[in-house]
Amino acid sequence: MSTAPRLHIDAPLAAGATLPLTREDAHYLLNVMRRGEGDPVRIFNGRDGEWSAQIAHASKKAATLKLEAQTWPQQGVPDLWLLFAPVKRQKTDLIVEKATELGVAAICPVMTARTQSDRIKYERFESIAKEAAEQTERLDLPEIREIDKLDRVLDAWPADRVIIFCDESGDEADEAWGGARGRGQPMASALAASGALPAAILIGPEGGFSPAERERLRSLDPVIPVTLGPRILRAETAVIAALTIWQSACGDWR
Repeated sequence: MSTAPRLHIDAPLAAGATLPLTREDAHYLLNVMRRGEGDPVRIFNGRDGEWSAQIAHASKKAATLKLEAQTWPQQGVPDLWLLFAPVKRQKTDLIVEKATELGVAAICPVMTARTQSDRIKYERFESIAKEAAEQTERLDLPEIREIDKLDRVLDAWPADRVIIFCDESGDEADEAWGGARGRGQPMASALAASGALPAAILIGPEGGFSPAERERLRSLDPVIPVTLGPRILRAETAVIAALTIWQSACGDWR
């Protein structure tokens, strides 16, 4: 694997083209990575694959790259969306970072009855996703969608996309987290039976889904209720666990 720094640049890529870097990318390349004129760089834009380049010009706060040749043709990620209820800032940042690393195509924050935070800083999310894609050899960036209420998302849901509903609650009202009765089947077993369909994984807020949300989700045909095991996971841990299981069973880890 090449040790050359890797950058995402939102510009067309072609042999011989020269590309000025943003101030942030120039700072990262020149001051953080300690690169200078003539040093190699790898470039991708999410459309034209990965390209080799050299630093053609460097100053204290600016740099220009010259593209050489395509080194890796464009490849996409599996058709998987992540729907999640935002939590505290650091944990939400972690969810965006790990979802990008684990190959999610679209990141979709949703408001549920028990969501604690609706503050979404899209520029921050995009910056986190960009850095994660650069570091993990990913050739594109995930789509980051605007936050919407879960009910509205379900109203417009495409019939051909299953929802892997991570439902850690049971149906016993007098038991903690609803007890064991009524929980979904283990996620790996559910995926083995569902086939290779476009999918979305739905992770709830720290307090779980409300009874009304659970009832509606379980009434919808595209929804597959699942459990992630005998322990109640934090939201960010549940995201990582669910994406790992899906990629292993249905995605590009096979």
